[in-house]
Amino acid sequence: MKYLSVVVPCYNSQDYMEKCIDSVLHGGDDVEIIIVDDESKDNTGKIADEYAAKYPDIIRVIHQNNGGHGEGVNQGVLNSTGLYFKVVDSDDWLNTEALDNLLSAIKKNHAEGTDPDLYICNYVYEHTADNTTYVMSYKDKFPDKKIFTWNEMKGFGVSQCLMMHSVVFRTKFLQKDYIPLPKHTFYVDNIYMYRPLPYVKSISYLNLDLYRYFIGRDDQSITEANVIKRLDMQMKVTELMFAAHDLKKIKAENKKLYQYMLHNLAIMMHINASFSFLSKDKEKIRKFRKLWKDLKANDRFLYYKLRYGTTAILTNMYGAIGRAIYIFGYRIAKKIVKFQ
Repeated sequence: MKYLSVVVPCYNSQDYMEKCIDSVLHGGDDVEIIIVDDESKDNTGKIADEYAAKYPDIIRVIHQNNGGHGEGVNQGVLNSTGLYFKVVDSDDWLNTEALDNLLSAIKKNHAEGTDPDLYICNYVYEHTADNTTYVMSYKDKFPDKKIFTWNEMKGFGVSQCLMMHSVVFRTKFLQKDYIPLPKHTFYVDNIYMYRPLPYVKSISYLNLDLYRYFIGRDDQSITEANVIKRLDMQMKVTELMFAAHDLKKIKAENKKLYQYMLHNLAIMMHINASFSFLSKDKEKIRKFRKLWKDLKANDRFLYYKLRYGTTAILTNMYGAIGRAIYIFGYRIAKKIVKFQ
């Protein structure tokens, strides 16, 4: 039985994909690795096929027409057979000791018939420029090593958020009524993480520093220059998140989950605002204003909660002072966490 399926979306990843794949291979026969080659122009596909030939019972390769990271994730979700599912980007890797502990927890809960819909683990920023790390931990938000519900979650800080790096979904849960991520679009990890949340009924948090998030390549999508360049995609993903759920209904059903999801959307709007103002591009700022306008037209409840509610400090600062605060906050977070 495969307890964990890991999809590794790859595009021109020949220089670093082996470290990623080798870290997951540590799980042995308990894991299934699906390498998705997104029509790479280098030796990525060849390397993937060599791995599959060497480990035929563990590794499968999908060669797809270029569709972007989201389509790689889609193929992974739709073709996975493991009990649980995780995405690991080809320039990142997993801590092998933490992987052992995650697999042990999955096996234990499965044997007891208590499989949660979602596992949450910590992730670590790995900074190659100065050889430092920064751990994004959730130990003050969730009870450790037990099955719980959203009602036991504590409030998130201004900069805290669940990320694709921190989650392991139950595969059948994720595959049911799966809505594919958009092709040729960056930052789809946000909608991947956000959309399933209301359907998650049981959770297990493991205080493990599992996912190692590489920071250091100039071509990464998270660099300041690339985020500004692709800000239209960030706004597109934000709109998809707005449309994914009726938060007024979720508030009536589960207030704590509602508060987290509202917080998540506030962070997305803060990102859009910060990079719009950083760009100093009038057209990008105009599109950010339009994002607010469209939200007001489509979902007045969410609009007023984000604009005037308790989350407004993140999303509703205008004028020269507001712009300065956005940019200052971004610079401080970047300096402390070094997420770029």
